[in-house]
Amino acid sequence: MLTTTIHIAEYIIYTYLVFNTFYLFVFAFAGVFPLKRDKKIPLKNRKFIVLIPGYREDSVIIDVANEALKQDYGRENYEVAIIADGFKKETLSALKKIDVKVFEVQLKFSTKSRALNAALDQLDDSYDVAVVLDADNIMAPDFLSKINAAFDNGYIAVQGHRIAKNMDTDFAILDAVSEEMNNHIFRKGHRVLRFSSALIGSAMAFDYTYFKKMMKEVEVVGGFDKEIEVRLLSEKQKIEYLPDAFVYDEKVPNAKVFTKQRRRWLSAQVHYFGKSFFPALTAFLLHGNLDYFNKALQFILLPRIMLITLLFLILVIHAILAPIFYFYAWLFVFVLCLMVFSLAIPGYFYRINTLRAISRLPYGIILMFLSLLKLKNSNKEFLHTKHTYNAFQIKHPITMHKNTKK
Repeated sequence: MLTTTIHIAEYIIYTYLVFNTFYLFVFAFAGVFPLKRDKKIPLKNRKFIVLIPGYREDSVIIDVANEALKQDYGRENYEVAIIADGFKKETLSALKKIDVKVFEVQLKFSTKSRALNAALDQLDDSYDVAVVLDADNIMAPDFLSKINAAFDNGYIAVQGHRIAKNMDTDFAILDAVSEEMNNHIFRKGHRVLRFSSALIGSAMAFDYTYFKKMMKEVEVVGGFDKEIEVRLLSEKQKIEYLPDAFVYDEKVPNAKVFTKQRRRWLSAQVHYFGKSFFPALTAFLLHGNLDYFNKALQFILLPRIMLITLLFLILVIHAILAPIFYFYAWLFVFVLCLMVFSLAIPGYFYRINTLRAISRLPYGIILMFLSLLKLKNSNKEFLHTKHTYNAFQIKHPITMHKNTKK
């Protein structure tokens, strides 16, 4: 009886981990292929409002505000709104000297959705597109122009390509690698296969009227992007991805912030699995909404670093204790998982600094598994990540390569 129970448990675990790995492999392989888009002259210049909510981001917000005004889109076609929650008086005074809108908010319980709604309530309806950034984000000069062109194709939601502003610490590199893998698998790979791109919380653009109306119904602490994504997909709205529309984002500096951030993401994932899986399954069976169901499947997936760690440990155990057939079965899955990493990690990460950062990975893995013990209610608490890098510290290989070519 015990042996049978162990075998059944192993079959269930094997099936689950095979599904995880195969799902990632399909979209990682798809992401290798180009995302074909017809280059058209935009029919019109839409009016943009760039929304930048920040909680006590005094150290970076002045630079971010100034950089946001350097778009090649024409100042008459866009405005920038800083949503200042808990900012110092001197920061607010400096912001008001810049050509941006400043919305001062004092929220008893700070969330991105509440900050955005506070600004939207005060804005008129003269805008066509709303762009959402984080308080540390820097848009590439052509970001709004590329977003504008994408809206000519009828989308109401567009995700830009968010990449690292800094890679100066081991954990910043690991964070940057993780985000680029997400971009490759859940954004580019999905769009190549005609699924919707995943949202990421910033570098996002929406039809203004739709966004303003939808946000009135959004009240979440963690998983703000997942809430919006689920709502869009449940209504069969396609989310576009622009791999060449860059927004630079600060990566976490150390293990403590890395762990806190991942705990927040894991909590949101568990929450939205419980909230959306059965509605998505019903929508797929009754209405053929595959995009929505595909999103629900993503909430089942283990974080990649946990996946490859578990596969490695299981493989080692089977190499020592199990019959050779079982070892090869697990070896196949482990190799497939390695292929996911090799396909999804951009070539510019293959350098000595990344190898050094990987040496810190066991420590990060231990912290991630320990964070599972604190997962309960993480989605209900506001976990603020403080930012420190300004616009003039951007050192990303793509940026440096483009500057060299010029």
